[in-house]
Amino acid sequence: MEFKDYYATLGVSKAATEKEVKQTYRKLARKYHPDVNPGDKQAEQRFKEINEAYEVLGDPATRKKYDELGENWRLYEQAEAQGAPNPFAGWTVNAGGPRGGGFRTMTQEEMEELFGEAAPFSDFFTTFFGGGGAGDARRGARGRGRQRSGRDIEHEIELTLEDAYHGTTRRLSLKHDGHARTVDVRIPAGVGDGSRVRVAGEGEHGTGGAAAGDLYLRIRLAPHTEFERKGRDLYVKVGVPVPTAVLGGEAEVRTLTGRPVRLRIPPLTQNGQVFRLKGYGMPGVGRPDEKGDLYARIEAQMPTQLTPAEREHYEALARLQGEAVKTHSAA
Repeated sequence: MEFKDYYATLGVSKAATEKEVKQTYRKLARKYHPDVNPGDKQAEQRFKEINEAYEVLGDPATRKKYDELGENWRLYEQAEAQGAPNPFAGWTVNAGGPRGGGFRTMTQEEMEELFGEAAPFSDFFTTFFGGGGAGDARRGARGRGRQRSGRDIEHEIELTLEDAYHGTTRRLSLKHDGHARTVDVRIPAGVGDGSRVRVAGEGEHGTGGAAAGDLYLRIRLAPHTEFERKGRDLYVKVGVPVPTAVLGGEAEVRTLTGRPVRLRIPPLTQNGQVFRLKGYGMPGVGRPDEKGDLYARIEAQMPTQLTPAEREHYEALARLQGEAVKTHSAA
């Protein structure tokens, strides 16, 4: 029996964090999945190896046992040669159980459905982590009528910032077992980039009467031409004519409510100064009354052309500034 270096299989170091192991597994699983590489036997084998490695390294308790086994591998060989009991017997892992973050490895039955009746995991895995022969596992699965809960499905959906602010409904076309249907999904107000919306029972159908999985919509927000979002707060630039910035006045600020608000500009407002408009930010998911704030950044608008009267006034202002400089220097 060959010792399996699962760290090498995933291409991570023994010091890799749980997050790093998971990220690497997800990347490799997507790359070598049979649906992405139809008919590619090498990719198929690589996919099996990746899943087997993550079954062990993806669980902290099982990973600890594997690390201990790696250091004592020769003990098993010696015990086997002498006919002694396996010193590591009794180590088991629940192959394919749900993991954090909405992502999990494939169960043994799922692997068999993809690759046929051949053992989905290696002899090494079966001996130390499977708790019995692969043939026994297959016979047990057939005896249970192959009942298996449906897998969860994840799908990315793009929203505008306005959709995220108000909430929206999207009609999706779903196909299960060759049958198409449509479902209306309500996206709650306040969702952010990377948020996930769960649609219960709309994932892959189960077998043998088992429950269906769920559909998860992963939100991606399209960039906005005016607003920038940071958490629940929004940021927007507000153009103000130079005379208004100097003398004071009002400026119109666009909001996502659909109605602009009037912002009072105090005299001598500096370019880049920021004003806070409380309660005009994004709502909280499930808490529409708990809104963030809107921050308006002032941008003084320089004129691109002057009328003769405007030029005359600016020249008069320049003379006043020059006289003020001379007076200050003399003092």
